[in-house]
Amino acid sequence: MLITDFIAPTCNKRKVEASLKLNRRAFLQAALVAAAGAGIGCSANGTPWRFFTVDEARTLAAISDQIIPPDQDPGAAWAGVVNYIDRQLCGPFENLQPTYRRGIAGIDESSRLLYGNAFVDLTAQQQIEVLHRLEPGQAPGAIWKQSSSSEFFGLVVDHTMQGYYGDPRHGGNRDGVSWKMLGLPYPPIRGRLRYDLTKR
Repeated sequence: MLITDFIAPTCNKRKVEASLKLNRRAFLQAALVAAAGAGIGCSANGTPWRFFTVDEARTLAAISDQIIPPDQDPGAAWAGVVNYIDRQLCGPFENLQPTYRRGIAGIDESSRLLYGNAFVDLTAQQQIEVLHRLEPGQAPGAIWKQSSSSEFFGLVVDHTMQGYYGDPRHGGNRDGVSWKMLGLPYPPIRGRLRYDLTKR
């Protein structure tokens, strides 16, 4: 047996092992990218939110509090409407993720064009004026030339109402606040029906 017969297989083995390591690394990187893309924004992102950034959540809280403002009863933000929408965007409303991301950016763009500040930094009256422009589709900004501000505003109103008046198990209506306000009894705990087997 020649020394080259021994060296060549050893070198080839090392090349194959190195290649496998590179391929394994590339595979893991590709898998992580695919996993991140599959649930865009719906992962642990260092914030309390599944989908929203902290700034987006603050903006949405301010919007929802103009839709259902606090008075003698808590408003939409306290009731957890943002939490409700955030949870649904990582579930049944997943297809609306781009709509919310674009729409919230559009509201901030309109706010800056009209009053020189982000929506959350406006006075209550200025916020109302921005929303009044959104509703009929008259909000300024490049984003609203590609999307309907009226449709986005309607969507946020619908989801705010769902989060405020819906079942707390979906993430909104904290402590059943809207049901208490309306004088509705808290519904019984859901579960399997219990049958009296002696009557069969």
